[in-house]
Amino acid sequence: MSLQGGKIPTLEEFRTLLRKHDLKVTGQRLAVHEAMINLGHASADMVVEEIRRQGPVKVTVASVYNILSQLADFRIYGRRLSANSKMYFDVNIGKHLHLYDRENHRYRDIMDDELMELVQAHLRRHKFKGFTVEDIDIQYIARPSRRGRTS
Repeated sequence: MSLQGGKIPTLEEFRTLLRKHDLKVTGQRLAVHEAMINLGHASADMVVEEIRRQGPVKVTVASVYNILSQLADFRIYGRRLSANSKMYFDVNIGKHLHLYDRENHRYRDIMDDELMELVQAHLRRHKFKGFTVEDIDIQYIARPSRRGRTS
């Protein structure tokens, strides 16, 4: 099991994904994606802060939230609701798990192919009547240990 890794679309792959879904390649969408590459998991206000820090593209929290939501609707990004009821978005489109820091409201990717295969094998043997499983979402909920705390 390792932290980090995964499949994050490059800027060119992102452009291709937008075209695939008949979405225009705009400066705002590209700025959002560049910010998400840097942040990994972020709320709309975090993305706005990152975009403003990086350059001249003008955005509002509402427009960024709408872009992030649309990208999540098309499954270009993932969507996560945190314990503080804030929506976070995930740029990593590969299969992975999450570690959620409940004190600092931050997510980290965890790559655990062995666990994912065990869960997938279990699901192949067990069906849910009336449902088709579309995805697997596993999240570890944690808090920083004494050694991991920054004071």
